Amino acid sequence: MNDTVRLIVCDDHAMVRAGLLALLSSDSGIEVVGEASTGEEAVVLTARLHPDVVLMDLQLGDGIDGVEATRRILAGPGDSHVLVLTTFDTDADITRAINAGATGYLLKAERPAELFAAIRSAAAGRPALSPPVASRVMARMRSPLPQLTDREQDILDQLGQGLGNREIARALFISEATVKTHLGRIYAKLGVDTRSGAVAIAKERRLLR
Repeated sequence: MNDTVRLIVCDDHAMVRAGLLALLSSDSGIEVVGEASTGEEAVVLTARLHPDVVLMDLQLGDGIDGVEATRRILAGPGDSHVLVLTTFDTDADITRAINAGATGYLLKAERPAELFAAIRSAAAGRPALSPPVASRVMARMRSPLPQLTDREQDILDQLGQGLGNREIARALFISEATVKTHLGRIYAKLGVDTRSGAVAIAKERRLLR
C-alpha cells in the first residue's frame, strides 16, 4: 500500500511555488505531481492527474479565483481534496472557501510541520484549519449569517449598487414607504443603523448577489 500523498500546487507567484516545492520535497511522504499558476490550470491538471490533494491559493490574478477553482475541481471527476493555503483570513474568504467544499484552510504563516500534517489530514478527508481560522469558524457558528427575506435581499442588492429609496422603489415596483420599512428590518438584522454600514457588512459577509 502506497501512503505517499500526491499533490498539485496552485499559486500565481512563481517564487512562492518554487519555495513550496522545495519545502515539500523535504517530506518523503509527499509527492508533487503538478503545479499550476492559474485556477483554470489547476482544474485541468486535477482532472488529468487525479491528485490526493490540491494546495490552493485564493488570489490567483486574472481568471477564476481559488474559490471558483475549488468548486470546479470538486464538481469534476475523481475524489481529490482541496486544501487552501493563503495569507487571507477574513470571515468572507474562509466562508466562501469552505462553502465551495475545501477540506481545509491553512495560513501561509504556519510552520512546515503543520503544513505537512494538514496535507495528510486533507488527503484522508479530515478537516484541517489553522488555529486563527478555527477560531473564526467557531465565532461564525455562534453568530450565523442573518436570514434575509427575498424582498430584503432584493433591496440590499439595490442598496449595494448605490441606489436611493426612490430608485429602489421604482426598480422593485413598490412604494418608498415599503422600502423604508424593509430597510429598518435589514439594519436590525445586520446590526447597523446606516445605509453605508449595511453595505459594508453586506460586502464583508458576501451577502450581495
